[in-house]
Amino acid sequence: MLVNEEIKRLLAEISISQSEGAYKELFLLTHERLSSFAYSILKSKYDAEEVVSDVFIRIWEKRDDLREIDSPAYYLFTAVKNGCLTRLQKQKKQREIAPESWSAQLSSIYFNPEKLMMTEEMLRQIKLVINDLPPRCRLIFKLVKEEGLKYREVAELLQISIKTVENQMAIAFKRIGKCMHLDIAKQTSDR
Repeated sequence: MLVNEEIKRLLAEISISQSEGAYKELFLLTHERLSSFAYSILKSKYDAEEVVSDVFIRIWEKRDDLREIDSPAYYLFTAVKNGCLTRLQKQKKQREIAPESWSAQLSSIYFNPEKLMMTEEMLRQIKLVINDLPPRCRLIFKLVKEEGLKYREVAELLQISIKTVENQMAIAFKRIGKCMHLDIAKQTSDR
């Protein structure tokens, strides 16, 4: 999960000390997730990489203003989204691309297996359930649970209502709950 405090610390270090080490650390911490998000919009790995690279160039160029960012993960995802939309316009793809068409595959389960004492099979089933969610629901779930964005931030990022985010998260949790209930019932019957 992207940790806002860690990103905030790195941005402050980049801003105050002009630290190239902190800049590299920020890149390594966020690049893969931001690229995956950009790919979900652009459907082009090359274009996604270009957009994320442009965002990181702008971060370095505007490093003096970085200390003022309250929610850095939200800031980074918004910058990537805006870069993607600008790229689509430049490519003369003027058709409206709705957030529901953005596809996001969950790369990791946000749960801590040690704390929840889940079996490897249960984790595999939960991951399958999450990846089988409708695209918009899966994207919302990923942004909230993997990336640590608040419901309000996800709503603003995807230009939907907070109620829609709440409803989509409820759908995701309901499906995960069914999966867990079925797995627990199966484990009980196997004994």
